[in-house]
Amino acid sequence: MSGQPGVTTDAGDVQAAAPYDEADVIFHGGEIVTAAADSQESDPRPEAVAVKDGVIVHVGDYQEAVDRWQGPRTKVRDLAGRALLPGFIDAHGHLGGIGLQATLANLLAAPDGDVTDIDSLLNKLRAWAKTPVGAFSKWIIGFGYDDAMLAEGRHPTREDLDKVSTTRPVLAIHQSFHLGAVNSRGLRELGYTRATADPDGGVIRRQPGPVARPFGEPNGVLEETAFSPASEKATEGLPLTAMAALFSKGVASAASFGFTTVQEGGATLKNLKALRDAAALKPFKIDVVAYARADEATASPEPDPVGVSQEYHRGVRAAGVKMYLDGSPQGRTAWLTKPYEERPEGTPEGYCGYPTIEDPKVVLDQVSTAYARGWQVLAHVNGDAAIDQFIEAVRTASAEVEPADADRRTVAIHAQTAREEQIEDFARLGVIPSFFSMHTYYWGDWYRKTVLGPERAATISPARWAVDRGMVYTSHHDAPVALPNSIAILSSQVTRRTRTDQVVLGPEQCVSALDAVKSITIHAAHQYFEQDRKGSIEVGKLADLVILSANPLTVPPEEIKDIAVAETIKKGTTIHPATAAGTDGDASEAGLETPTDYQWHGCC
Repeated sequence: MSGQPGVTTDAGDVQAAAPYDEADVIFHGGEIVTAAADSQESDPRPEAVAVKDGVIVHVGDYQEAVDRWQGPRTKVRDLAGRALLPGFIDAHGHLGGIGLQATLANLLAAPDGDVTDIDSLLNKLRAWAKTPVGAFSKWIIGFGYDDAMLAEGRHPTREDLDKVSTTRPVLAIHQSFHLGAVNSRGLRELGYTRATADPDGGVIRRQPGPVARPFGEPNGVLEETAFSPASEKATEGLPLTAMAALFSKGVASAASFGFTTVQEGGATLKNLKALRDAAALKPFKIDVVAYARADEATASPEPDPVGVSQEYHRGVRAAGVKMYLDGSPQGRTAWLTKPYEERPEGTPEGYCGYPTIEDPKVVLDQVSTAYARGWQVLAHVNGDAAIDQFIEAVRTASAEVEPADADRRTVAIHAQTAREEQIEDFARLGVIPSFFSMHTYYWGDWYRKTVLGPERAATISPARWAVDRGMVYTSHHDAPVALPNSIAILSSQVTRRTRTDQVVLGPEQCVSALDAVKSITIHAAHQYFEQDRKGSIEVGKLADLVILSANPLTVPPEEIKDIAVAETIKKGTTIHPATAAGTDGDASEAGLETPTDYQWHGCC
């Protein structure tokens, strides 16, 4: 970074400064990981970091920091052996969804919940229905069940959910947020009957019987575009107080895991406005980068309905659009080139999932329109067939939309089953893969046995292929699909150990702890075109920092998962824990109050 007045440069020299210049805080006495783009694990570590006015002004020798930057008002903070890292940057997630996750009945399995079977799932829904939020909600809603972790090994059905209520609609949302199950009343609310055909890009699962789909009796399980109306109707029915707290809960949760920049990925234009309206009432305590739904934004006659900008306004900026090209591998709706290891009940032999957009011309039009309007493109692509579709669209649009050599930093979100030649295509086209590496932990066993089989499962989230090619890659949590757990992102990349069987899934795809750290710091900043102001501990950058109980670069790999986030600092100010930040964590102080016209449209 270039020197600034009164700032100690990387070389250690001090430029002319007013005599009253002094740092607000000096950190020392711990392990400082700069995560600079060119940093190596063997690099000597700085002894101290000084911060003034929310900006890092010194990185290096402790005594030099004291001599140059300590004044009567400077706080000198001893890290007591803990680690200081750049604040974590969420490469892909859903801020409103994080808040929603914290609002609904918790149907997650261990370690994030305690649902083990359908009976325990039903009990969670019954209990939530009696809470202050649940009692006033039109729908009874829970989030996070995983059929792979239920003792019955299946989704709950309408008959199961009728045991919760026959008078109120009930929705149990799958952890992928690409599927869900409703009770009989819920099916009536949606207008789904035996005469309802499957929508394009979705499936209404049917009762077993001789009548072929799409005219069988619905069994309550809904996939993709058949599921989306259920999540929309259900969240519309939440009480206004619950909707008003979604963003604030999301901010507080993300900050508790060390994130100083988060994403609202795939927002409708209505929700993008709600996000900005929320920030207008009270600025976010962390930075929020928003992406509008590509299908809606590219169809708009307005020249820039997204309002893309590199500058934040009260903590929010829009950066581009997000496309959706397929579904969920763990839900077996992702679009593959080869059949699933075990196909879902009711699907034909050779089932490979299905595309969200069948016409490749529509995909190309969305990419080309976004490029022409200067919008960054993110695309949800889990299956390798969807990745093929996306690569072809990017290749064509890159050649047709001037300038052909533009630095667009297009992002392949998830890229879960990318083949090695597709990673090479990403490198040639300048596409950044953003892997959902926690799949190796949460669903690694399910992938090996049911979804892909052992050979294909070994290369999910193939970060090592990207590292070996010198590529920038990022990793993300995709909350609410998983908790916004930064430590789990790190651990899952370094160990790739599965949740139940505790096997290492594809050891050849493991990466170093430093690579993992960079994937949620400097590389994520690069993905956002913000590498000059965020993502590493360097002079002149924002003092977005996180203090961890231990250094992920020096603890044994199997102990990374046990690291705790002790403190999160945004522009030099502590925002987590709330008591240290001087707040009580309520909706008005933890971030802001959300306008009540926000409507959750799912993810992920």
